Amino acid sequence: MAKTDTTFDVAVIGAGINGAGIARDAALRGLKVIIVEQNDFCSGTSAWPSRLIHGGLRYLEYGEFPLVFESLRERITLRKIAPHLVNPLRICIPIYESAKRGPFIIRLGMLAYDLLSTGKTVPNHDMPSRKKMIEAEPGLKQDGLRGAARYYDAQVPFVERLVLENMLAARAAGAEVRNYSQVTGVRFASGAVNAIEIEDTLTGANEEIAVRVVVNAGGPWVDAVLETTGQASRRYIGGTKGSHIIVGKFEGAPKDAFYVEAAKDQRPFFIIPWNGQYLIGTTDIRYDGDLGTVRASREEVDYLLAETNRVFPQAHLRAADVHYAYAGIRPLPYKDKGPESAITRKHIIRVNREIGKGLVSIIGGKLTTYRNLAEQTVDRVGKLLHRKLPECRTQTTLLPGAYRLDEARRGLEARAGLSPEGVERLLGLYGGRALDLLELADAEPPLVKALDEARTVLAAEVAFAVRTEMARTLEDIVFRRLTVGFDADQGRPLYEMIAAIAAAELGWNDTERHAQLDALTAYSDSFGV
Repeated sequence: MAKTDTTFDVAVIGAGINGAGIARDAALRGLKVIIVEQNDFCSGTSAWPSRLIHGGLRYLEYGEFPLVFESLRERITLRKIAPHLVNPLRICIPIYESAKRGPFIIRLGMLAYDLLSTGKTVPNHDMPSRKKMIEAEPGLKQDGLRGAARYYDAQVPFVERLVLENMLAARAAGAEVRNYSQVTGVRFASGAVNAIEIEDTLTGANEEIAVRVVVNAGGPWVDAVLETTGQASRRYIGGTKGSHIIVGKFEGAPKDAFYVEAAKDQRPFFIIPWNGQYLIGTTDIRYDGDLGTVRASREEVDYLLAETNRVFPQAHLRAADVHYAYAGIRPLPYKDKGPESAITRKHIIRVNREIGKGLVSIIGGKLTTYRNLAEQTVDRVGKLLHRKLPECRTQTTLLPGAYRLDEARRGLEARAGLSPEGVERLLGLYGGRALDLLELADAEPPLVKALDEARTVLAAEVAFAVRTEMARTLEDIVFRRLTVGFDADQGRPLYEMIAAIAAAELGWNDTERHAQLDALTAYSDSFGV
């Protein structure tokens, strides 16, 4: 087994949103950082949320006011440091006579939400009457409608890009960044962490890396990582499954996002305009199965379809109307009793002294609060290293794509080969980094062309994903770099063209190219219902 000559201050295990944020913060504060991920960045839990940056309105019901306040403050911060990735989103709550939550309770929640989000840059809530709500959303179920509440949160259409930009920022600050690197062992000497052992899951190569502190940000795999120490003694993660379905525009479809109380179990769920489609979810079910094969069940799909059809009666959605579905596991604290919705969404930074010095595990956490979690974690790492670290800078330091946005827009609009929709797509994925993409295209004329008839996807994006964004497989490129895998057709018409460019970039022969295409198609098929 190869051994590194370098000793890292901290190894972060897991490159979902929490791990990526921790690596960025630690590197910006001058620590020598390595982050490793068993698959690709943002290929686990972080890839399958409702794609909202929100305060968590329903957490008010459980008295988690500090969590809501933290979330709303972080929503403001993320809008500032990543304005190209995080967009304001108006959400409507229809209020029905039969609902568990009536106008008085909802108004109290709205007032609390406004008070807790002081300093926000979006309007306060309003409470439209039944008549105004029907005028605004004529497709909404009118029987029993009493009125509604409307408020603002935010949406991150592609969490994959938010994670990636944190990884790029970490790398630019000096972190060593590795995907497809599975931790096979956490090793100790004299009762303290001294190394991790990793295996490259694509090549099979093994390596031992000397480290002083390990941060286990494995999400649902936290317990699995702890088991590699050979000393794990208790269970920390009690995950719940959340599933979503994606459908096209339907009859009576809303203009705003909707936050609706399900009739079957009174659990709130979302109907959200997203990526030219509608994202509907989520469910909340305890899960103890295989973490590598999490899929939305037919029962969950039928539940979400039925509830959507109830609220928008003209929709008549059926399983055949679902473009695809996805599911993920929330890495919540283990709790064997009580309703799933009552399990706290607060993060826990656990120092695993029972196993050895220098080992920290992250339990729970929300997409919205990842930056603050990272700050708290790096503060803790500094104490474990007995080192006074500089102040955290992630609250004010822009993510890479947040620079040069106006210049990027002008550059993209000047491209004859791009449609207006293509301009918006590239800005929404790359922000100011689109200028680097255009520079690459100009340097290599074959990469200038658009791959699709709508002129929204550039050939240069494939090379850019490999050369600058650490993509190693077709799945990485299609789903987590270009994100065309999340289109209604999952980008399937482009697979062959993307594979040809990727093969040239990565040195694949015909056999490997076909194997990559087969793997990509199988992955896309796995989202079927």
